[in-house]
Amino acid sequence: MKKLLTLMLLLLTVCTAYSQSTQKPPLHGKHWMAITGKPLGATAGAMIFAQGGNAVDASCGMLAAVCTMWDVLSWGGETQALIYNPNTKEVIAINAMGVAPTGATLDFFKEKDMKYPPEFGPLAATTPGTPGGLMTMLAEYGTMSLKEVLAPAMEMAKGYPIEAQTANMIEGRKDLIKDWPYSKKVFLPHLGEEREAPYPGEIFVQEDLYKTLQKLVETEAEALSNGKSRKEAIYAAYERFYKGDIAEEIVRGTREQGGLFTMDDLANWKVKIESPSKTNYKGIDVYKLQEWTQGPALLQSLNILENFDLKSMGYNSSQYIHTLYQTMSLAFTDRDFYYGDPAFDPKSPMEGLLSKEYAKERAKLIKDKNDPEIGPGDPYPFQGETNPFMDLLKKRKDALAYHNPEVPVQGPEDPFLLSFQSGTTSIQATDKDGWVVSITPSGGWVPAVIAGNTGVGLSQRMQSFVLDERLNPFNLVAPGKRPRVTLTPSMALKDGKPFLSFAVQGGDTQDQDLLQMFLNIVEFDMTVQEAAEAANIHNYHMQSSFGAHDSKPGSITLNQEVPTWIRRELAKKGYKMNFLERTSGPLNAIWFDWKHDSFWGGSSNHGEDYGIAW
Repeated sequence: MKKLLTLMLLLLTVCTAYSQSTQKPPLHGKHWMAITGKPLGATAGAMIFAQGGNAVDASCGMLAAVCTMWDVLSWGGETQALIYNPNTKEVIAINAMGVAPTGATLDFFKEKDMKYPPEFGPLAATTPGTPGGLMTMLAEYGTMSLKEVLAPAMEMAKGYPIEAQTANMIEGRKDLIKDWPYSKKVFLPHLGEEREAPYPGEIFVQEDLYKTLQKLVETEAEALSNGKSRKEAIYAAYERFYKGDIAEEIVRGTREQGGLFTMDDLANWKVKIESPSKTNYKGIDVYKLQEWTQGPALLQSLNILENFDLKSMGYNSSQYIHTLYQTMSLAFTDRDFYYGDPAFDPKSPMEGLLSKEYAKERAKLIKDKNDPEIGPGDPYPFQGETNPFMDLLKKRKDALAYHNPEVPVQGPEDPFLLSFQSGTTSIQATDKDGWVVSITPSGGWVPAVIAGNTGVGLSQRMQSFVLDERLNPFNLVAPGKRPRVTLTPSMALKDGKPFLSFAVQGGDTQDQDLLQMFLNIVEFDMTVQEAAEAANIHNYHMQSSFGAHDSKPGSITLNQEVPTWIRRELAKKGYKMNFLERTSGPLNAIWFDWKHDSFWGGSSNHGEDYGIAW
């Protein structure tokens, strides 16, 4: 009997281990799915779905919630999204990135002896984009009112139990926060005490933000009472934010603290509804935002990797890791030099950069060892033109910043790594009617300058511009221009139907993680949850988009479980390695199971991301 009991317990242990191959279970749903960076944010999405909203409505509800709870972003940040419209069978790109304000010229920053626009403070701020992005998505593709989708966020603004991660971040950054009076008023309720930030679990109240959101809802209600349509009423609220009394207080409060905003900066800014960038990888159409983001670098990477038999190399073999790393170096150095706001001249050579022929030529550069000299290529001949920037390319190395390139990344608290992986959040949603939404919003993270008495924390995205044309002639700062950002939602269609919707936080590592997740599913047959938790690598050959814009050619982050023989082989190839316990993201994704007409959700074990489905 004792032997039988032991055998049964052993079988139970084996079966449990087999049935749960991931640390977090996958999500399953057939009606809707809502995933984002914090549990409370996902709950807000579920509340909207429960009231009959579609995936766009729920995404807007989640976006409002995570902005209100400072999940590494705020209301004055920026929103980037891809939306699949089941009625037109098209993927739509939402460009709600703010712009450099009046006065933000090359000369302005150079006269202050800056190598880049500042990392923090009022001069780091682009105009707010998220409010306009949210209201545009809701008006054009949602079904509910602004009042309905803002309800969870407004309740949170009245007071919600703040999470430890955010509360401790506030405490750790309080010296900077004290430089800005409106930020100090909001973030430091215990001013003068030993701990001045909120305690984890303390009810965090944002009265000014609640009043700002209430103004939007009141404007919508007044427009509806005057016979305006749902869409017109939402745009009336949009107008008040960017042209009315809210805008006036944002401008006044920003300029009081040393910023450059003008009323015209806010009034002239518009959300752009664009066509996304796209490539096809082995029959799967992959969509990213245009070159004002880093998104096309993932498409370039896929084009290069099509020239290799990845499956035969084996997942995370030394040859696979080496091929992946070198591919990233090739694609992302192109990003560093050629990407910028397409609304400004010069125009990025995207036809050449995304051509399969150019990718074949770049693939030929991958040799047996790491190449620390990889730089941008010349895509112009692949679109029938001559490169006008060859002289700058030759001078580029003289302008690059290297952060102790011989010293590998030291671990999770390494300042270089913290800057390189500066976080944001991500939002994924879908519904039974076929709407799919992928968002990577950001900006206004702690420590943020709050714009006057609005409760709106301002973006820090100006730091992603460059001031030296040798680094990138397409991304030089200029008033009214969008910086080239790291924010990069993703979507893939197969046989004309949604296949995968995915996004991640993590600064310059975003498209590195997204690339590997996609390959994990397509090449290595992982489930979406397995792919979300799988051990990724990180490449530091490209320039950081933050701070001092450093790079570390040849440095690589690996999972600490990588076997000794893999480490030895990579060392022989010239890599300088560091190891972390979790290297998965945090990734969020939805995979579409058309065989069973259901959704699979994946949410990484890396951070606090969370999903709910029905």
